[in-house]
Amino acid sequence: MKHHHFPMLDRAAVALSGFCVVHCVATVVLLGTLSSLGHLFTDPRIHEGGLLLATLLGGIALGTGVWRHRRMLPVMIGVPGLFLMAIALLVPHGGGEALLTICGVSLVAAAHLLNARLKPALAQSAL
Repeated sequence: MKHHHFPMLDRAAVALSGFCVVHCVATVVLLGTLSSLGHLFTDPRIHEGGLLLATLLGGIALGTGVWRHRRMLPVMIGVPGLFLMAIALLVPHGGGEALLTICGVSLVAAAHLLNARLKPALAQSAL
């Protein structure tokens, strides 16, 4: 894989984060307005599959970013976000779960945006 492909992973991860936020907001709106369809959006399999995909894509994109630019800041921002997303799976569906997920997704998206913007380094320090 060439270096120019790594920012593409970050862009894909940011898009996935955006879809996650849309999912959370849509769930609240749909539960409030179309309760007969809301169960489709609260299916735990959607959250579990999304977390698995976000974790894999996030780990690969952030990890290759560190390898490329030798800076840990994106990982230091992204890992807590992934942690918040994982905690969201452990709490009942509702406001708390949505808040944890949105905060986590926001951190992960910020980490991917930073990761994609950092330039490759030759022999810079890990921070």
